[in-house]
Amino acid sequence: MNIFLQSEVAVENLIVPDSIQKARFAEAITHLADEEFVRGIGSEMLNWLVWTGIKFLISLAIYYIGRWLLGKLIRIIDAVMTRREVEISLHAFILTAIKTLGYVLLVLIIVSVLGFNSSSFIAVLASMGLAIGMALSGTLQNFAGGVMILVLRPYRVGDFIEAQGVSGTVASISLFNTVIYTTDKKTIYIPNNAISTSIINNYSTSTTRRCSWKVSVSYGDDYDAIRDAMYAIIKRDGRALATPAPYVRIDAMADSAIIIEARAWVNNSEYWDFYDAVTEAFYKELPSHGAHFPFPQMDVHITHDNK
Repeated sequence: MNIFLQSEVAVENLIVPDSIQKARFAEAITHLADEEFVRGIGSEMLNWLVWTGIKFLISLAIYYIGRWLLGKLIRIIDAVMTRREVEISLHAFILTAIKTLGYVLLVLIIVSVLGFNSSSFIAVLASMGLAIGMALSGTLQNFAGGVMILVLRPYRVGDFIEAQGVSGTVASISLFNTVIYTTDKKTIYIPNNAISTSIINNYSTSTTRRCSWKVSVSYGDDYDAIRDAMYAIIKRDGRALATPAPYVRIDAMADSAIIIEARAWVNNSEYWDFYDAVTEAFYKELPSHGAHFPFPQMDVHITHDNK
């Protein structure tokens, strides 16, 4: 019985007459229209708008001032590297890196001024960098190798080098690979990670270079006449340097020939022309001075079995 009575009371509370509902609504409107309440909300909103506007103006000023300072710094560094003739690839890389880091720092400062949590922003950048680094590990190794080459400069554009089983003239050095033109006009692209960790033979670092010839002559040939003829051919060309002086000596007594070695120093730029000209003169002129160029021979003895 009590439960039934309580349910009737609850139903009566839910069913509110229109007059009471109107009175409650009017009371709520009156409360919202209260001058002190509205003034409090308006004051807080005005304070928020003013403070947000001030932070926005400060951030805008920081952006323009920071961009101006960054541009000034880049121009100074650019002028210094141009005056010191820094490699063009390294020049561009350094300027790009400084510009990128500068803008990242500027954005972090602006984010902090606006009231955002910069640590979360840094964490997002770090995770993005880690993901990109893992995806491009091989490319980044070549990039690191390119930076090392451009900084340490074991070779430059125009140098004749030998590396990774390839020899030729360096055509260009980028941040990811080195381009070499071989003597037979092939274009070879070598990844910087491979070439930076290999043995590099740079023939262009010295202004002079030594030419060497080994001529095989037969046993019994007139060594003195051949030696004098080789001296005369080298000196007659006119490109051999006086110091160190050219020399001709017996290098070895092989199984079927006497090996005579001739050496002469020449300017680096004249190496191949000088070497080819003297080699050709040796072949054409030495036979007239008693030289016989041996070649591999085999004696075959045939025995007959009379049985």
